[in-house]
Amino acid sequence: MRKDIVLVLDFGGQYNQLIVRRIRDMGVYSELIPYSTSVEKILSYDPLGIVLTGGPNSVFTEKSLVMDPKILDLGIPILGICYGAQLIAHLKGGVVRSAKTKEYGKCVMHAEPSPLFKGVPASTVIWMSHTDYVEAPPEGYKVIASTDTCPVAAYGSDDKKIYGVQFHPEVVHTEYGNQILRNFLYEICRATGDWTMKNFIDEMVEKIRAKVGGRKVLLAMSGGVDSAVAATLMHKAIGKNLQCVLVDHGLMRKNEVSEVVSVFRDGLGMNLEAIDASDRFLAKLDGVADPEEKRKIIGAEFIHVFEDFGKKLGKVDFLAQGTIYPDVIESGFGDAALIKSHHNVGGLPSVIDFDEIIEPLRDLFKDEVRKVGFELGLDKKIVMRQPFPGPGLAVRVIGAITKAKLDILREADAIMREEIAANGLDSEIWQYFAVLTDMRSVGVMGDMRTYDYTVALRAVTSVDAMTADWARIPYEVLAKISSRIVNEVNGVNRIVYDITSKPPATIEWE
Repeated sequence: MRKDIVLVLDFGGQYNQLIVRRIRDMGVYSELIPYSTSVEKILSYDPLGIVLTGGPNSVFTEKSLVMDPKILDLGIPILGICYGAQLIAHLKGGVVRSAKTKEYGKCVMHAEPSPLFKGVPASTVIWMSHTDYVEAPPEGYKVIASTDTCPVAAYGSDDKKIYGVQFHPEVVHTEYGNQILRNFLYEICRATGDWTMKNFIDEMVEKIRAKVGGRKVLLAMSGGVDSAVAATLMHKAIGKNLQCVLVDHGLMRKNEVSEVVSVFRDGLGMNLEAIDASDRFLAKLDGVADPEEKRKIIGAEFIHVFEDFGKKLGKVDFLAQGTIYPDVIESGFGDAALIKSHHNVGGLPSVIDFDEIIEPLRDLFKDEVRKVGFELGLDKKIVMRQPFPGPGLAVRVIGAITKAKLDILREADAIMREEIAANGLDSEIWQYFAVLTDMRSVGVMGDMRTYDYTVALRAVTSVDAMTADWARIPYEVLAKISSRIVNEVNGVNRIVYDITSKPPATIEWE
């Protein structure tokens, strides 16, 4: 059973989720929580340590994000990163200044002996990104690292086990960043490293059995890896007490429904029923162009479909979902920005005939979900299946949705996926798909003028979908995809390729 946890207090920085991932990769469970979390709530986690993240604010402004200062007196090891380091110094009486010039990028750090820098060369490359800086640490703290332009690149107190670093150890640009984080976890927090996917499965199966007992659970399968792994985990825990339902909302990829039924009902023996509700969803979405409204309509209609199905089944006590951690984070908490709403995050409406929602993967990032899938014995073609948003193709058809547009996109998307796989790129690229834009343009086909849609291709590399970079697909592969789509798919005469990273963009277009 998992015992260790390190909390990461979110002050709004762009790398905050990455810090959580780095910690988990090192065998220690971690959660991102709002900076405003109360002392009482923090103590209820019984954390081994706390990390204060970076952030875009200054400690001097009215909009400064300030945690309860009592957190620094709990006797729990703390590591402040960038803004977190400035905040510790500010709250404890150190000197923080606004820099005359901003400092971004690589520089050389000169480190002093410290538990935080065990195994780190005295001179190493780090990644700076800040405007304010710590000029002098608080009383009782000593400077443990500097650069030519930053006299206090790191400071700390071995007695208090509180440290602040002006740079970002979590990014790949910092040479020994992982070692620094590992030192905080294992040398300072004394973690045991008990966060493994096998332990997670054993713990979750025990929790599910204890909660469900002999009652029934209804789980919605989408065709994506999250719901597939959630279903398999639930099936392992409660067997025939799990009833899966696949709702065909008319927004699925080509042949997706038949493939899911073949694998999970026919292959693994799960209770799985496929429901064709495409007309019902498309009627609700008629004329709707706003992406947030699309998501809310689809989420609400999903719940209503499940409610209807549940009534036919009789008493169903729980609804299970494949919600994962990025869904929760991106749906926003506290002062965090709402990036986009997720249909499978939030409370259960009072009109529903289910008692409670079970989300067995809620604490996991995408690559952790895949590890669970492999640990459960799922085939690679399921575990490495292309991620697919809950609203399906609704958020890949820009603007108002019609069946004709969906049919165009299904064919274009299938061609892209076929060519990526045929060229051996499917294991290199995290996610790849087509988007049907709402733009039509003039073209020429067979000496005739056309006025058809533009299809955008999107392909990214990533580890957990929190950050992503556009994939460098070879030109000849892009050319083949483009040629096939314009020749084989009616209604398309132009192909473009999206070369935007996340951030500033998201992976999906809507």
